[in-house]
This record gives sequence, C-alpha cells and structure tokens, in this order.
Amino acid sequence: MLTPDILDTFQGLLDEAKASGDREPTAMNLATADASGRVHSRIVLLKGIDAHGLRFHTNRESAKGQEMAEHPQVALCFHWKQIREGVQVRFEGRVQFLDDAESDAYFASRPRGSRIGAWASRQSQTLPDRATFEERVAHYEAEFEGRDVPRPPHWGGYLMQPDRVEFWYGARYRLHERSVHTDGGTAWSSRMLYP
Repeated sequence: MLTPDILDTFQGLLDEAKASGDREPTAMNLATADASGRVHSRIVLLKGIDAHGLRFHTNRESAKGQEMAEHPQVALCFHWKQIREGVQVRFEGRVQFLDDAESDAYFASRPRGSRIGAWASRQSQTLPDRATFEERVAHYEAEFEGRDVPRPPHWGGYLMQPDRVEFWYGARYRLHERSVHTDGGTAWSSRMLYP
C-alpha cells in the first residue's frame, strides 16, 4: 500500500503537470521484460491511482500483455519537463489484472471509436497493410451497429502495486534532488540519493 505522503506528493505533481498545459500529463513509460530478459518500453496512460497502486488498461494479448504475464515485475516513469526544472516520478513493482467489473466500467467510458478499435486491432501482430486494419474496423462497426460495444475478452485493466517510488527534481548544473521510498514488507523507508 502506498503511503499518504507518497500519494499526496504524486498527486500534487500530477496536478501541476495538468495545470501546465501538458497535452498528456497522465502519459507514463511502461517498461517490461520478455522471457529472454529483453526489456521493452512504451507509453501508456494512467487511469487511476490510490493506496493500492496505479491503474492502466490495454490489450492483454499484445506484446506488453504477454510480457507482463511472463514477468509481472514492471517499471513506470512519468517525465514532466515543463514543471519546475523538470520532474520524474519512477514506480517499480508487480502488476496484476483488475477485476472484470472495473475493466468493464472503464471500457464503457471510452469513445465508441476506441471501443471498436479494441476489437479490430490485433495489437503487436504483423499488419500486412493499412487496408486490412480498416476492413477490420468496418467489420466491427457493422457488427455492433445500433448497439453497445462490449469489452473484448482479451482487453482489460492492470493494477501496478509499487514497492519502490522515486521522486526526481531537476536542478541547474545537474544538481538534481532525488528521494526514494522503498516498501520493506512491513513499512516504507525513505532516503536521499546523489544526483
């Protein structure tokens, strides 16, 4: 469980990023590792945070979904260049599936086109040409015409439960300020790091 201090610090920084005009303040880099140990990263969007952890949603049959199934230890990193002298927040921990009810509720809140896209995209698989994807989109638009678009069984949410959190504050001459918080199992500990 994240401490109130960690949550308050993160929420304050996220609010600053939102107020700064950042187009995607909830964008975070998600790093995963495949079965061979090769690391992959990409940007996903934060859809919620509380004491239990951070929430995001994706296609569970995608490359990242398969990697998280094989190796549930992941890292997330936010980088807000336009606030203060630049801020990063790093989370490390394990992922698990969100329950179906929470995944369904979030999926239902998405624009209809995004819901159609979740059915049409065989995310991370080879696409022979753009026309093939557009045909799949048209197929699912016709299939769900006049009715609600349900959540595909291969699509859903994840909860990332951090055991390490770092706040990184940029400073002139690269004299940055870093603080790291680590979950020791029974309590969190905090320490400063050299930049």
